[in-house]
Amino acid sequence: MKRYLASILFSVFLLGCETENKLTFEPVQLQGEICEDCPRIDINIPNALDSSPISEAINRSLREEIISILSFTEDENIDSAEKALQSFTESYKEVIAKFPDEVKWEAEIDGKVIYEDGNIITILMNSYSFTGGAHGYASTSYLNFDKKQGTELDNWDLFDDLEGFEEYAEAKFREQEKIPQDANINDTGFMFESDSFHLPNNIGYTTEGLKLVYNQYEVASYADGPIELILPYQEINPYLKRKVKI
Repeated sequence: MKRYLASILFSVFLLGCETENKLTFEPVQLQGEICEDCPRIDINIPNALDSSPISEAINRSLREEIISILSFTEDENIDSAEKALQSFTESYKEVIAKFPDEVKWEAEIDGKVIYEDGNIITILMNSYSFTGGAHGYASTSYLNFDKKQGTELDNWDLFDDLEGFEEYAEAKFREQEKIPQDANINDTGFMFESDSFHLPNNIGYTTEGLKLVYNQYEVASYADGPIELILPYQEINPYLKRKVKI
């Protein structure tokens, strides 16, 4: 009985430690001006609360993503999400001043933490913007961070064996998309540059496995939508720099 109780207490202790290691966030909602000649802007993102290096890195990266999506100028003074909203609004007002029949612009950005362990935290950013034309543009972005180093990670930072992982990912991609292993990667209608497989711009840790997302136009037409591939950790841990406990 004592041994059983000790086992329960140890499990509770481990769970408590794991919870303590998790970052604390608050939801932040930003909206644009509400007026007849204003675009619709709706932003929902997490905000890391403490002043640790990793929290500062996360908040900085989220701010830079918002600026990148909403700003149409090279103005270095746009250094906050609020200024980016203002820039988007002013750009729209300039357009409708010249073209009164322009369809109303809109932008939506949603961010959420989708994975966290002792080493890694990943934030998923879904965005949609419409600034005229036949249709808007939706995209998925993954922001991966090293919690101990307090830095954002580029895709190549995720791997110990990038070349080996790319070969493995290509084999799995061909299997999922029913492309023969000995055929040209574009034989079934994909548009990989130089007829050569490459990893997507967006790779993120998820609870299901490492997810690879090719956004619209990246390797296929707009009508094909995003192309996703999920690779289980038990198969890809040998390639990863930061292993995931199975």
